[in-house]
Amino acid sequence: MSTSVLRGEGLTMRFGGLVAIDSVDFSLRPGEILGIIGPNGAGKSTLFNVISGLYRASAGKVFLGERLLNGQAAHNVTRFGIARTFQSSRLFSDLSVLDNVIIGMHTRLRSGVLDALLRPSRARAELLMAAGHASELLAAVSTGLHAQRHRPACELAQADRRRLEIARALASDPKVLMLDEPSSGMDDRDTDALMNDIRAISAQRPDLSVMIIEHDMRLVAELPHRVMVIDYGRKIADGQFADIRSMPRVQEAYLGRRASNA
Repeated sequence: MSTSVLRGEGLTMRFGGLVAIDSVDFSLRPGEILGIIGPNGAGKSTLFNVISGLYRASAGKVFLGERLLNGQAAHNVTRFGIARTFQSSRLFSDLSVLDNVIIGMHTRLRSGVLDALLRPSRARAELLMAAGHASELLAAVSTGLHAQRHRPACELAQADRRRLEIARALASDPKVLMLDEPSSGMDDRDTDALMNDIRAISAQRPDLSVMIIEHDMRLVAELPHRVMVIDYGRKIADGQFADIRSMPRVQEAYLGRRASNA
């Protein structure tokens, strides 16, 4: 775990006069689970958006291995090996659970519209293979979700929607999985199940690196190997949760001047 699979150097994102992230350095090792915490508005999701190609950094660099990601479109970033979920659900609600996962494979499938028209047997064979792989992914993420694979996504409970978003992200066969507040809307029981799901995924894919933005401090304390704290767009701490939780600057961010927004 000594070589970084993903790293940022001096990442800065400005929106006019607002500096959303300010000279942030970070690294993520193969197989590592990194938690990212901070008060509301600290810049956590903006950091994810820069890494995943939704925003173009105002300054600094992002590397996936030795590949520079700056300037790459989001679909290319996904193809190179970074997948993510979002705070708000972006599922195709009227499609089945299985179809949602198949859609997550779009960067790995060869068949397109012309293949469907000119080579229907080839496109059909690839779709059947994709459906089989999607079914396996669902079973790996959650047996309960797999049992609902033919249901419309809109009929899923909130916890299962979150699981489906993770399964769809995994469908692109990423090197890095970025989860933006995956426990949002969950009770303690569902959060415990989510942590077990992520641990199981990590065990099945030991080289998969995971970045998690979270506000649930119980999850942050138990799941990540390491935690990075961001406040006002700046990294203010990075280390084991047990070590950083007592740092005055971290406590000030959560309990001091930002308590009303934390």
